[in-house]
Amino acid sequence: MNNGLGVRWDDLPQLRERAVSLLLSGPARAPALAERIFGWRQGPPRLAASLVREVLGADPRFQLSRGRWLLSDEQAGYGSTSLHDLDFVVVDVESTGGSPARGDRVTEVAAVRVCGGQVVDSFESLINPERPIPPSVTALTNITDEMVAGAPRFADLAEPLQRALEGAVFVAHNAGFDWRFLQAEYARCRRGRLGGERVCTLRLARRLHPELSRRSLDVLADYYAIAVDSWHRAGSDARTTAELFIRFLGQLADRGVGDWERLQAYLRGEHPPGAAKARARKGKGGSKSRRELPH
Repeated sequence: MNNGLGVRWDDLPQLRERAVSLLLSGPARAPALAERIFGWRQGPPRLAASLVREVLGADPRFQLSRGRWLLSDEQAGYGSTSLHDLDFVVVDVESTGGSPARGDRVTEVAAVRVCGGQVVDSFESLINPERPIPPSVTALTNITDEMVAGAPRFADLAEPLQRALEGAVFVAHNAGFDWRFLQAEYARCRRGRLGGERVCTLRLARRLHPELSRRSLDVLADYYAIAVDSWHRAGSDARTTAELFIRFLGQLADRGVGDWERLQAYLRGEHPPGAAKARARKGKGGSKSRRELPH
């Protein structure tokens, strides 16, 4: 089910929908919106203001007041996009190194779709990175140059992978890593920019399990007794992360976090009003006050 939060390839209407999702949490200044909407960081504030005004200025759903963008009165009510109704796509990427900015490329990708707390579909493939795999990476992943020599290039898989991702909220363990690599690969083959919301299971683990000194995927799999086929292979890691995420959804429901907006509040360290009652009544909580985004 697509509620406007899932992965997409951006155009103007989709950028505005992303802004609506962000501003449901409260007003924000232009630099914060520019970073969250476009992934645009550390640019001149005046240019950020101009970019945001160009995207939002003509849309009656948005207002600019005292230097902050906010939703108009009819748009600003507390949302209730149920996590149970969202599609999530749990992604894992293996690569030739740690930085797409330094030329590292994807060697394997997997995407596992979760809906209603169940795995419903999956996509998995080796990828020819069109560059040698360092021996240290082969030692970690067991992916060799010979294994990827006959594999498709990323450009050959861009369209089917896009279908696997599209319309679902992007989930990964240390999500920024996987997102940056896919963003770079899609840019390289000129397929547009990834957009949409992300959930990082590492960040969730820090909130759900402050008692753990380490929250790596192997530690969490052991904690939840999740059976693992192998480590540092995209398919196995994505399936393990999907199982972990499903457990996390149950933990969140027990804490009264049953919709997208409450999830964002929980990740910010807020305790949604009515959470104690929600735990007793399995997810029925009160409303949440609006709060300004960081800037």
